[in-house]
Amino acid sequence: MIDSLRKLYRYYHHLGLQAMKQIPDEHLFEQPNEVSNSISLIVKHLHGNMLSRWTDFLHSDGEKEWRQRDDEFEDTFTTREEVNTAYAKGWQCVFDAIDPLTDEDLSRIVYIRNEGHTVLEAIHRQLGHYAYHIGQIVYLARMWKGNDWESLSIPKGASKAFNARKFEAQKEQKHFTDGLMKDE
Repeated sequence: MIDSLRKLYRYYHHLGLQAMKQIPDEHLFEQPNEVSNSISLIVKHLHGNMLSRWTDFLHSDGEKEWRQRDDEFEDTFTTREEVNTAYAKGWQCVFDAIDPLTDEDLSRIVYIRNEGHTVLEAIHRQLGHYAYHIGQIVYLARMWKGNDWESLSIPKGASKAFNARKFEAQKEQKHFTDGLMKDE
């Protein structure tokens, strides 16, 4: 169980990275309208959430007293380097917390805002949250990139060829992400 979850976290980390790599710096900070977040703001929020949830994961509440969630939506990043650093630091905190876990840890209880969760429930809660925001990053990057977008999955019009390759291969049991993240 835990190995599959680790792979999913790495998959969403990878999707966000690949999306952000495709756009020029200025699009990291561009908002599609006044009430929507830019990619840099989404990254800033992910960073704050990840540090809060995963620092001392098994032993302290996931909503740390030092977290300033409202500040995560104030645009203070001005360079790609700041965005990339926050993204890397947040994800490293996640990986440092989940990599040592074993399947036996999944039934332990952790707290988020004083609400008890099994470790498995907390991992799923955060996976859903991160997938939601990574989807936003991918959508915005794709919107800014336009027709030059390089698909992060099966490109439009390529499903038949993709499936043909899959069904030509021998059946095997593996995680769908195996082999997807070769460039990291």
